[in-house]
Amino acid sequence: MREPEDREQLLRLLHAAYERNLLDADALSIIEGALTVADMQVRDVMVPRAQMDVIDIHEAPDKFVGKVIETAHSRFPVIGENRDDVIGILLAKDLLRWFARPDFNVREMLRPAVFIPESKRLNVLLREFRVSHNHMAIVVDEYGGIAGLVTIEDVLEQIVGDIEDEYDFDEAGDNIRLDGSGRYRVKATTEIADINRAFGTRFPDEDFDTIGGLIIHHLGRLPKRGETMVLDGLRMQVLRADSRRVHTLLLGEARGGAQEPQA
Repeated sequence: MREPEDREQLLRLLHAAYERNLLDADALSIIEGALTVADMQVRDVMVPRAQMDVIDIHEAPDKFVGKVIETAHSRFPVIGENRDDVIGILLAKDLLRWFARPDFNVREMLRPAVFIPESKRLNVLLREFRVSHNHMAIVVDEYGGIAGLVTIEDVLEQIVGDIEDEYDFDEAGDNIRLDGSGRYRVKATTEIADINRAFGTRFPDEDFDTIGGLIIHHLGRLPKRGETMVLDGLRMQVLRADSRRVHTLLLGEARGGAQEPQA
């Protein structure tokens, strides 16, 4: 057999191996993802500046700790005078010291921020993340302004698909989970029938099966992370989404309290 001379021939060879059961679907997907990452730039996967969840250094911890709990991120850019002035990264776990120390100083807890250009290749960034042990980088545009942020998870998900973290769901059947804020974390793949049964809603399921599909149909596009809407009395916030699909939602009553799922 001739050795592949370009990427197209290599992909054809891999697909032929899959068809002969020499590779399973997951292995083929990971290899294709790894090849794709080499052609992608940071701007293709970053969280845009407007959707960044940041902490203002001038705010006291009791003012922003609610945001930390609600968004459930593990790392937050900390800004000074404006969003172009990122002065460091605060790890959510470092806020535990605030509960024990009345003299807690946010500035003393900051980790250095890493700044990278929008044009950096994802395979290069992944290598840098591995070497430096950083998990987040701040993306800057050609003028030095903040364009967004990118995490190691954003890069790895281009290779292996969605990655579960400590805030995700452990079992396939555990689709609706009470959140620390009193609302409910819901997998976007949860069937509409289950949502209707749990929350007493009457969403139609003739044209789409899942709550993620309902939201995409309602908006006419893929939603962005942090985007919020109200449907049938439920306030829905997109917690996790990428350029391909919605992953996790936060559901609660539109008037502010949590709507408890029915048994």
